[in-house]
Amino acid sequence: MKVLLVDDDEKLTAAVSRGLAAEGFNVEVAHDGIDGLWRASEGSYDVIVLDIMQPGRNGFLVCADLRATGNWTPVLMLTAKDGDLDEAEALDTGADDYLVKPFSYPVLIARLHALIRRSNSRDPAPIGVGDLRVDPLARRVWAGEREVEVTSREFDVLFFLVHRAGQVLSKRAILDGVWSDDFEGDPNIVEVYVARLRRKLTGHSRLASIDTVRGAGYRIEGSS
Repeated sequence: MKVLLVDDDEKLTAAVSRGLAAEGFNVEVAHDGIDGLWRASEGSYDVIVLDIMQPGRNGFLVCADLRATGNWTPVLMLTAKDGDLDEAEALDTGADDYLVKPFSYPVLIARLHALIRRSNSRDPAPIGVGDLRVDPLARRVWAGEREVEVTSREFDVLFFLVHRAGQVLSKRAILDGVWSDDFEGDPNIVEVYVARLRRKLTGHSRLASIDTVRGAGYRIEGSS
């Protein structure tokens, strides 16, 4: 498994590189955002570990640039900053996960394995419900003939629901299927992303809806 580690802290990158190599990862390192963006764009990686605060180009911009060019390699944001707004910005720019320094090394390994596992298990064939179509390979969403712009995390939540259309899915099930295995945050984050998706689908999709099943969870269904 090939990892690109982008961080300007040379002591940290040296230590993490040794640890990842011991776990069987093939690690390449970039020490600024410009070099990291170039390597990520030109190379092929299973996962990218991307520090937010770094010279050249910060992690938010690097991740946004990659997603804008259709590069959907899983990204784990790594930062010394903490707070809900930082996490939200990381996810909205296209990151798949977020880890705050100082971090537990076993947690880092577990999250990288989870990101790679989810990426490898995605069915490349487009799936749909009602007039909604989701393409996991291109990571794009259409309602009828119109494309619906979604963030990386919104896509993952929508794909999880569409892939199980008709099933009632609890918040816990969605967290386990979309977020990291060791996620210990507020389960209500699921409500936030469902609300965002509903707003984006309103006015686009006439034949698909995300319904709340009181006391049980959410279900996406389509009509003809």
